[in-house]
Amino acid sequence: MSATDWSGKDFYGVLGVAKDASADDVKKAYRKLARENHPDANPNNKAAEERFKSVSEAYAVLSDATKRKQYDDQKSMFGQFRSQGGPGGGTQSDFDLSDILGGMFGGGGGRRRRQTTARRGDDLESEATIGFAEAVDGVTIGLRLPSDEACGTCHGTGARPGTAPTVCGKCQGSGMQTSANGGVFAMTEPCQNCRGRGMVVEHACSTCSGSGRSPSSRTLQVRVPAGVQDGQRIRLKGKGAPGSGGGPAGDLMLLVHVDPHPVFGRKGEHLTLSVPVAYDEAALGADVAVPTMEGSSVTLRIPAGTPHGRTLRVRGKGGVARSGRRGDLLVTVEVSVPATLTDAERSAIEALREARAGSDPREDLFKAVQK
Repeated sequence: MSATDWSGKDFYGVLGVAKDASADDVKKAYRKLARENHPDANPNNKAAEERFKSVSEAYAVLSDATKRKQYDDQKSMFGQFRSQGGPGGGTQSDFDLSDILGGMFGGGGGRRRRQTTARRGDDLESEATIGFAEAVDGVTIGLRLPSDEACGTCHGTGARPGTAPTVCGKCQGSGMQTSANGGVFAMTEPCQNCRGRGMVVEHACSTCSGSGRSPSSRTLQVRVPAGVQDGQRIRLKGKGAPGSGGGPAGDLMLLVHVDPHPVFGRKGEHLTLSVPVAYDEAALGADVAVPTMEGSSVTLRIPAGTPHGRTLRVRGKGGVARSGRRGDLLVTVEVSVPATLTDAERSAIEALREARAGSDPREDLFKAVQK
């Protein structure tokens, strides 16, 4: 049987009974205190919850004849060592009583301490769809995420109303178990019997099936940074599931979808735009109005002789870069060829054809092939 350090606990005092109290007196005292401090009768009362755990732990030891004898022996031995100043005339701080008790009860003399293991919360995943303009400038959105809260029926105990959890007999409420595996080194891990909770539930709550948790949801305000791309994943530190035992919360992985824009495109922090221009504007040059994401327009100068496909730049009219400055608007010229012509347009184009008679725009192409 493994040793447990009960030396610093007064289980008789917790239950308010004498050291020679009968089993019936112990049971009566426990039932009275359990009813007074049960979470059902004291919702959201942390002090009562802790007293309830202490009462349950004390009863788990004193109601078991074998454990009670071990406890009495341990307390008696501890008192003797204190009165004698510890082994070799030293003080209590010179030794760990659990080392002695380990050998006494077959624990191998190894040190064991009651501890609550801090566990990091789980990482969560979510998705969100935002507009093109929101992706360019950044936006704060609300996300509804799953959340485990204390069960409203059992108030987090996991036990059926009217009953109570009891201290785990395997780990004595520590939530941890140590095994030597036949070797020199011992391994400490969460107790398999109570799954690290330190308490076991004999009659499970029908609402939460003994977990003590109730599925619910929470709303989280999340800032999506400017410049996020379609399909990009954003890690939000500490926004995942809450940890247990004082452990940190997990992270939230947010997959962002960006709706396309009917006019604008993106290239890094720059916005892109294709603008149709007439043949005469490209040939002779012109000042043309082009739209911006803000809804206003800017004037773009088309130099004379601008070919189809050339990209011109409008400074400071793009998206927001990580540095905080704005990118540019990259405007690609598309020379527009009319599908139909008026009589005046046809006459003008025919005059142009006559004027450039003898000039072949494909002459250099054939020369290159013949080389």
